Amino acid sequence: MAQITLDNLAHSYLPKPKGEEDYALKQLDHVWNDGEAYALLGASGCGKSTLLNIISGLLVPSRGRILFGDRDVTRADTVARNIAQVFQFPVVYDTMSVGDNLSFPLRNRGMDAAYIAARVQKVARMIGVEDMLGRKARGLTADAKQKISLGRGMVREDVNAILFDEPLTVIDPHMKWELRTQLKALHNEFGHTMIYVTHDQTEALTFADKVVVMNDGRVVQLGTPEELFDRPEHTFVGYFIGSPGMNLIDAEVSGNTADCAGHAVPLGGSYKALRGRVQIGVRPEFVTLASGEEGLPVTIRRIEDVGRHQIMRAEFAGRPLNAILPEGMSVPAGANRLKFVPERVNVYVDDWRVSPLHSVSTPAQEAV
Repeated sequence: MAQITLDNLAHSYLPKPKGEEDYALKQLDHVWNDGEAYALLGASGCGKSTLLNIISGLLVPSRGRILFGDRDVTRADTVARNIAQVFQFPVVYDTMSVGDNLSFPLRNRGMDAAYIAARVQKVARMIGVEDMLGRKARGLTADAKQKISLGRGMVREDVNAILFDEPLTVIDPHMKWELRTQLKALHNEFGHTMIYVTHDQTEALTFADKVVVMNDGRVVQLGTPEELFDRPEHTFVGYFIGSPGMNLIDAEVSGNTADCAGHAVPLGGSYKALRGRVQIGVRPEFVTLASGEEGLPVTIRRIEDVGRHQIMRAEFAGRPLNAILPEGMSVPAGANRLKFVPERVNVYVDDWRVSPLHSVSTPAQEAV
């Protein structure tokens, strides 16, 4: 296992990049801790695969270094990096048995037969293929073959890292949850450094200790699932994480109040004078119905019942505004306003989150 350091890393597919816009992967300076599970999350074309290929050794970056521990592996090939990889589509040896597929990386390195047998049994039990170890891989379902690929990636204990490139794409939807759970269990059991590429936020948030959110070739936030939800550092994170994503409203901020199209919105902190495009962001989970003079006046377009809760689709000043309502709740007569939990309102300037100068105490907090 290894700590992975990205030092001044950047990559362009052009021979002579002239500016930042020519880089598919913009400057990165990050340290990924030994033994943690990371997810690279973002839309197609955001730079996830480019970064994974640099980590795996399939691509040499245009600039900067990548270190495994203290060792510079920037120009080392894939074999020299001592990693395991699981790809989008299952890679298995059809003429081999399931057991031989799992044991192949160990036999290829001349490991002891007793160790190989014990290790294969342990991994097979974790991925649920104990009853098919003697079967040929040919003819198995795509789900079963991908399980074998996952197991073969996990069977070695001595790897620096295990890289997963959208490994659940071909898996039946009913099996995805099971395999995600098994991957998490495998990580907890074996403690490898893992990097998991996906465009699916559910996969990322349920698998990873920390999620690396990428947009337009840049890492816009690296944090725990809780941090991404509570404090999105970029408006893209607020939009991409959550269902529905964060509400964003143009505003003028002064002290502890935001002015949104002439309506005051209390904030949970006090801010200095802000320049640029200022917006406030609040997740639908922290939006509530109101009546009278409280909150923002909205036009309610529809309410969607999604089982565990309802989603209110409304409009304020020509922009969509969503709220999460309890299951079975009806909209009271005259409730045509929405208000926000002040402590859950984030402030953004040119898409980046701005921290308040200090928090504002609520009456309830002052009473404690």
